Amino acid sequence: IYVFAQLFSNTAYTFLPILIAYSGAKVFGANPYLGAVIGMIMIHPNLQNAWTVATEGVQATQKVWFGLYSIDMVGYQGHVIPVIIAVWVLAQIEKRLHKVVPAMFDLFVTPLVSVFVTGYLTLSIIGPIFVAVENGLLDGIQWLIALPFGIGSFIIYAPTVVAGVHHMYTIIDLGQLAKFGVTYWLPLASAANIAQGGAALAVGLKSRNQKIKSMAVPSALSACMGITEPAIFGVNLRFFKPFIAGCIGGGCGALYASLVRLGATGTGVTGIFGILLCLNNPVGYILMFAIAFGVAFVLTWMFGYKDEVQETTEKNIEAE
Repeated sequence: IYVFAQLFSNTAYTFLPILIAYSGAKVFGANPYLGAVIGMIMIHPNLQNAWTVATEGVQATQKVWFGLYSIDMVGYQGHVIPVIIAVWVLAQIEKRLHKVVPAMFDLFVTPLVSVFVTGYLTLSIIGPIFVAVENGLLDGIQWLIALPFGIGSFIIYAPTVVAGVHHMYTIIDLGQLAKFGVTYWLPLASAANIAQGGAALAVGLKSRNQKIKSMAVPSALSACMGITEPAIFGVNLRFFKPFIAGCIGGGCGALYASLVRLGATGTGVTGIFGILLCLNNPVGYILMFAIAFGVAFVLTWMFGYKDEVQETTEKNIEAE
């Protein structure tokens, strides 16, 4: 059972470029099956498995562009950015060919030319360049996370939450899993989600407005399960200060996660169930959860929210 479970659990990561290429092609407007072919090319068995390079070194190189330079014949297992760029190029080529190739030849010429040109560009230019870019990005993030006293985690997370660029995290998670075996980023995302839940709960418990209560309390639970949109857009951003308190709480939780080097063994699950990906350090995850939630809750309760009914009463007293 364990052997089969291990086989099932790493299959998606083993063939990740194919899944990304298929999905990316649909987004960019290319034929998704041609996108999948590009993903297959990037992990073709004739290319050395990228996981073996660290122990075996590069086994083969190939001259490209009429001998102008050589590339390492290594696959792209575990990489994300090169695959996305390659599929975007495929989409641009395919769309232009559909416009210029006569209809009677389109079914044959367009797929053939699109895949051949994109495949050659991918292995000779796109792959080598964007692997370096991706590695640089991961190394830079890892350097920030590794700064003393968790300063890097605190600096990184609050601005990214405010900017709403959380969709980039999957790329970072997958890249870190491929490079380090764990992702140090997912616990930071989990801290941010949990903190927004703490802020929303403080609003719900402090408010005497039943409509706000009925929105804030369930959305707080939702945020603690990893779904933050109801809490952020329905409650915290509406009153703004709770959102800032949530960002500060998330930053504090992220700071602690960095201090204890908390890493997750997979991606996709944050909040309460995120502990299943941190069974290597469950106590650390629980403490990170408590810090993020607690700081956001206390700050919101003390400074982040004043009930509208209470504010009206105070204004009337001042007027009298």
